[in-house]
Amino acid sequence: MNIFVLMKRTFDTEEKIVINNGQVSEDGAEFIINPYDEYAIEEAIQVRDKHGGEITVVTVGNEDAEKELRTALAMGCDKAVLINVEDDVEESDQYTTAKILAEYLKDKNPDLILAGNVAIDGGSGQVGPRVAELLGIPYVTTITKLDIDGGKVMVVRDVEGDEEIIETSLPLLVTAQQGLNEPRYPSLPGIMKAKKKPLEELELDDLDLEEDDVEAKTKTIEIFLPPKKESGKILQGELADQVKELVSLLHTEAKVI
Repeated sequence: MNIFVLMKRTFDTEEKIVINNGQVSEDGAEFIINPYDEYAIEEAIQVRDKHGGEITVVTVGNEDAEKELRTALAMGCDKAVLINVEDDVEESDQYTTAKILAEYLKDKNPDLILAGNVAIDGGSGQVGPRVAELLGIPYVTTITKLDIDGGKVMVVRDVEGDEEIIETSLPLLVTAQQGLNEPRYPSLPGIMKAKKKPLEELELDDLDLEEDDVEAKTKTIEIFLPPKKESGKILQGELADQVKELVSLLHTEAKVI
């Protein structure tokens, strides 16, 4: 089975976001594999181990992403591909990323493509579905279970606290939701093996793409942090007095009534 995982390098979930000159500052920040992509990687490994085949993990970014790709290889992926756009793309969005990934995948004959449901930095959840649309293959998002029997696939999908069971077929793209599995940690032997596994680096020219071909369709107007939460108030006195004070505060301060 020819399996691909779409991976993104994101801020560590413990990082404190700092805005400088209208941009998110990366100075001194720690980066990790997008946590939802870890579910995709783990599921890809389990599918390969059960059905055979090969896993290629792919990311669009710059040379800094090599660290996260090596981590994916240490977890158990077979090959890695970095599509380095640092010198070719000034502004990008989900369309840019999806167009580049689809162009890379179009002649690779993928049986199964896995991605994270969302990236914890942007949270749009668009890249996976966009790639599937560009490739002309079916896709199912936010999956929590995946069973493959030959060319047939049964998927359980998370839908706002309930489940939806979908039957489809390969080739297929799915996006992983929390609960799909428990991602493994890279083992020491895995880390050592990862150093010898192939990591290919490509640029737009290698995909016969120009910057105009992947021009962003959206533009970020402003980036800002949410306002700081004010400290709460504890109401004192008899219950009836507390209710009166609460109503007054909601009217005069919160201005919601």
